[in-house]
Amino acid sequence: MEALPRETIVDVLEGRLREDILAGRHPAGSYLPPERQLADGYGVTRTTLKHAFGRLVQAGLLETKHGVGTRVRDYARLGGADLLPMLVRHSPDWIGEIFEVRRSVGALIAVRAAARATEQQRVELRGLLEAVRLAEGGDGVQLADIEVHRALARATGNRVYALLTNTLFNAYLPVRAALVGPFLDPGVAHDRLEPVVEAVAACDEDGARRAAEAYLTATERIMLEGLA
Repeated sequence: MEALPRETIVDVLEGRLREDILAGRHPAGSYLPPERQLADGYGVTRTTLKHAFGRLVQAGLLETKHGVGTRVRDYARLGGADLLPMLVRHSPDWIGEIFEVRRSVGALIAVRAAARATEQQRVELRGLLEAVRLAEGGDGVQLADIEVHRALARATGNRVYALLTNTLFNAYLPVRAALVGPFLDPGVAHDRLEPVVEAVAACDEDGARRAAEAYLTATERIMLEGLA
């Protein structure tokens, strides 16, 4: 069995500061209070505060300037998609917007894959699709399904599509257990995804788009029901 992680005081403080920033209690563009005042307010040492600041700077929520102070970064204007997992943890409302992007990007990936996939990639896709049927448990089926989508993105020949696919899946991580609905039955999950793979393998761009849209719409509905 894997040991459960233990939260440190830095972990707790990082979470408190992150929530305060995302909830607007520290507005974008504003400077945080002086370190001593902030540390006293949270009941921690300045060393602990500096460690938490470092993590939030790395996450893209804060920026520090020596002799000036620590300012809340305007993540909505300057941030990237790597912030999505953190934003989903803060508010599951982000999932609906992620799904909107998933539908449009997923359909486009299927079209590009149908146009550009090599014979080796078409064989790989069919093998990964079969792994969906053979997977065990909702979590296992979900992970196998993800690998099919990663392969579809690779088959486009465009590395940015592969990175976008990774980004969207990473965004699900905080709530992935609630999104397992479409993957509880491996046979059904396989049959739902099969038309996408077969259209790509047949180099049928229109068919791939239609199949991807149907798949993405159906799975989105089931996953949103699970969240509700």
